[in-house]
Amino acid sequence: MRKKGCLGCSFPVLILIVVVVLGLVIIGLLAGPIGASFGVHMPSWLTIHQPEIKLPAEAVFHIMGFPVTNTILATWLTIIVLVLFAWAATRKMKIIPGMLQTLWEYIIGALYGFCQSVAGDNARKFFPIVATIFLFVITNAWLALLPIFGPFVIYTHEGEFALLRAANTDINTPLAIALVSFVFVEVYGFKAHGIGYLSKFFNFGPLVRSFGQIFRGKVKSGFGGLITGIINAFVGIIEFLSELIRILSLTLRLFGNMTAGEILLLIVAFLIPFIVIDVFYVLEMLIGFVQAFIFSGLTLVFLTMAVASHEAEHNK
Repeated sequence: MRKKGCLGCSFPVLILIVVVVLGLVIIGLLAGPIGASFGVHMPSWLTIHQPEIKLPAEAVFHIMGFPVTNTILATWLTIIVLVLFAWAATRKMKIIPGMLQTLWEYIIGALYGFCQSVAGDNARKFFPIVATIFLFVITNAWLALLPIFGPFVIYTHEGEFALLRAANTDINTPLAIALVSFVFVEVYGFKAHGIGYLSKFFNFGPLVRSFGQIFRGKVKSGFGGLITGIINAFVGIIEFLSELIRILSLTLRLFGNMTAGEILLLIVAFLIPFIVIDVFYVLEMLIGFVQAFIFSGLTLVFLTMAVASHEAEHNK
């Protein structure tokens, strides 16, 4: 006769799991500030120290006077992990792929399919930069959730700080990625449109022609085109400013979300460690994916728009 159970587990096993979870929650409460407020003293290895939140990255060492911060080390680690994973997945390609090759092909296929759905025939051109941004941002975010980020502490004359820190929480890293995105958008815009791409931002041609008509005595048509010329010039300036503001918006979106997530994890780990923190780790994994998708997706949209303006002109 089959024993009754719940969620696929027998009742004794289920009761044991509940007891362990409740025990960890209680220990976490007692080890944190809540227990300390009631005068509970836990062993030092269970005591959770109050986190110290720092926004600027700390310099671990210097190379020729250039400071190498803990976020730069995290960036190097991200690059190494991506390169090793790609190498391990593709070094022995098989018709019937193994687990790593299957995973790699699925990731690359999904990213290329996304590029194709947005950019169409231009997907092949835009795929390398879009995929690189996505993989770098998400790997950076997920690596920062590993236990090697935080516990390893170094001591210098400037103080005590973590050896590794999430690179996305250093505003320089999101800014660098945003600048790379901006440069590629402009490069593809010039490749598609030539020097005429600048007319998208500095569209003073209709305004100059209107003034020319006024000076030649065609006052009525000149003044008629003058209003349109001023509007076109103003729209071009707005377009130029929006192009620059993209750098700021991409940077602050990634930096703000990743930094807020790191602070949230530190505070929750301090207040209620152990079991409860796992829920927020899952949430941070989701946020890392969303931010990588948004950053790379917006880059893809900007690239498509830069090329589409050229194609639209040719179709007129």
